[in-house]
Amino acid sequence: MAKTRPLSSGGPSQRQLRVAEVIRRALSEILARGDVHDPDLASVSITVAEVKVSPDLRHATVFVLPLGGINTEGVLKALTRNRHELRRQVTSQIDLKFSPDLSFQPDRRFDQMDRTRALLDSPEVRRDIESGSD
Repeated sequence: MAKTRPLSSGGPSQRQLRVAEVIRRALSEILARGDVHDPDLASVSITVAEVKVSPDLRHATVFVLPLGGINTEGVLKALTRNRHELRRQVTSQIDLKFSPDLSFQPDRRFDQMDRTRALLDSPEVRRDIESGSD
C-alpha cells in the first residue's frame, strides 16, 4: 500500500530548504572567490542572504545585498547578466538532477528592520510601552 503524503502547510519542503541552502553556500563561495570575471562584481562584496527554490527545484530566487547596500541595482544587473555563468559554476559544485535557473532579487529585510526600529523608537510608541509597564 502506498504511503500518503501529509497535506502541505504551504511552506517549503525540507528538500527545498536543503537545496536552497546548498545553492546559497555555493553562490557565496563563488562570489567571495571572485570566480565571475565581471568588472561590476570585482570590487563588490555581496551577501547572499537567502535562496528560495520552487517545488520542482528548477527555479531559484536568490536574495542578495551588496556590502553597505551601495549600488544594489547595479549589482543586480551584473548578477543577472552573469546568471548563466553562475548557474554553470553552481551546477559544478552541487549534485542535482536539474540545474536551477537563477533569478536575483534585492534583500529588503535590513530596510524592514530599520523601519521597525525607527517605529519602536518613536515617541508615541515609547509612551504606550512605558504606560503599559505600569
